[in-house]
Amino acid sequence: MTDKLIPLRIAGVGYSLPETVITNDDLTKLYETSDEWIYSRTGIKERRVVSGEQNAIDLGFEAAQKALERAKMQPDDIELIIAASSAPPDLYPAIACHIHQRLGIKEQIPAFDITAACSGLIYGLSIAKAYISSGMYKNILIVATDNNSRLVDWADRGTSILFGDGAGAMVVTQSQDGIDDVIAIDIKADGNYGNLIELSFDGKNCPLVEQYEEKPKGIRMNGRGVYTFVAKVLPHYVEQLIADAGMKAEDIDYLIPHQANIRIIQAVQERLGYSDDKVVTNIKYYGNTSAASIPLALAESVEKGNVKLGSTAILCGFGAGMTWGGAIVRLREGIC
Repeated sequence: MTDKLIPLRIAGVGYSLPETVITNDDLTKLYETSDEWIYSRTGIKERRVVSGEQNAIDLGFEAAQKALERAKMQPDDIELIIAASSAPPDLYPAIACHIHQRLGIKEQIPAFDITAACSGLIYGLSIAKAYISSGMYKNILIVATDNNSRLVDWADRGTSILFGDGAGAMVVTQSQDGIDDVIAIDIKADGNYGNLIELSFDGKNCPLVEQYEEKPKGIRMNGRGVYTFVAKVLPHYVEQLIADAGMKAEDIDYLIPHQANIRIIQAVQERLGYSDDKVVTNIKYYGNTSAASIPLALAESVEKGNVKLGSTAILCGFGAGMTWGGAIVRLREGIC
């Protein structure tokens, strides 16, 4: 521990996707819809989904391996694992504990999950920054992974068209040059809007006591309510985060938002006055991958050269809770 705050460096990022692709045309086999109807309302053309035994743990493990490779670290260099997931395959053991085991880490390091839905990466980075800054840990692995295709009601056109599966990971470490790659970060929540997006894991009461009416299974979402809330809150929030950091919108090179709906992304883009080349979108091909959305968009865009290193970016997202958050980060050479 130290009295002086230690700066953080983003050392490596990685991502993983299932191979199976489900197009909008494929969904016409399940219910009445069309490619034009889905795309015009969401910006989504297709999404990836797990198949067979594959799940979010597998995807998270693959993303973690890639992030460690980019960071030029070995699994045993990691001192803490934070996993973010909207709905893990197992409530326990935690995904982070599964990742610890899969990576073959010899030390008995702390590993835990957080549930902030699609804001999970920002929440995880905020926690990691606090640990790094305090000197408690030097190297931290953040994994954000989801397989919502197993959790949606595939008879519900309103939600099943939106979600895809994927994972993203980030390795953060103590910066050795005195420069902090997290220029600003903030997280928020308002439980008064929790009923906008819900997923019940309720079981049954003991058979010896009074029973209760079980909630419906599968993701339940008030799409119009979510859009209204986010369109009102997020653009102003991002603008304020930039101002609080003592910066202007033009000081930031890229906007990397949660890939929930193209209309919400465009609302933030318009508020900041950004051209299309400054905004990272991959929702067309992957849909809403929940907690994985932001790190997946970041890692893929850097890998493909759509985001240049040596730049700054604002990561922002929102999710069930309602939760939301944002981070202004430096993207240095070598992270991908």
